[in-house]
Amino acid sequence: MSLTLATTTPGEPEIFASLQGEGRSAGLPCTFVRLSRCNLACTWCDTAYTWRFEGDNRPHRDDITFERKANQVVLSEEDVAARIMALGGNRLVITGGEPLLQGAQLARMVSLLDGHTVEIETNGTVAPHPALAPLVSQYNVSPKLRHSGNPAEIALLSVRLQAWSDEPKAHFKFVISAPEDLAEVLELQTAYAIPGERIQLMPEGTDSKTLRSREHWLAPLCVAHGLGLSDRLHIHLYGDTRGT
Repeated sequence: MSLTLATTTPGEPEIFASLQGEGRSAGLPCTFVRLSRCNLACTWCDTAYTWRFEGDNRPHRDDITFERKANQVVLSEEDVAARIMALGGNRLVITGGEPLLQGAQLARMVSLLDGHTVEIETNGTVAPHPALAPLVSQYNVSPKLRHSGNPAEIALLSVRLQAWSDEPKAHFKFVISAPEDLAEVLELQTAYAIPGERIQLMPEGTDSKTLRSREHWLAPLCVAHGLGLSDRLHIHLYGDTRGT
């Protein structure tokens, strides 16, 4: 069986060692695996090369489409596991795209690893595969707000949001573009009884200047409402580049 991955360069899977740049584990050394394909289409997505292939007319602010053959590669589950093990380390972050679209394959791949703590980045719309769930230590759930451009009926699924709120391994990370986005976060927090200590707000942006500018007004909002602030460390260190 196989996994469909994003690439750093044509034919080279996006499997790499770096520091976690976002969320609860920010700053920790990790191995990353970036999978291809997504069921949502955020207008500001910084990994559109995982889903906006030629012929895909879902809106994106850059209006760029990517050649599928150059930006997608299929590897066996055994090959992916071997590449992860070869990088050493003991913490794995599986990201995308939307990784849980390949849940069964991920379960088989992760079962081949030895001694790894596993995090999964997800948009929160897909349930974890039953075989994968026991192998995951942390879910980084990033529900997409209205400013993402995704209709709420496909991006904010009540049954899934309640399930994530009830899952103690799930930590929420909301992307914020403007102060008024906070009201939507607070509505979701109340509707699904999400504990404040499991919510982080993260500025949208792919350059340090934008991130710092938005953090100036986002930080006091976090303090006022008892929510965490997530930076994007990798952007400051490496810029908006693949494999970092």
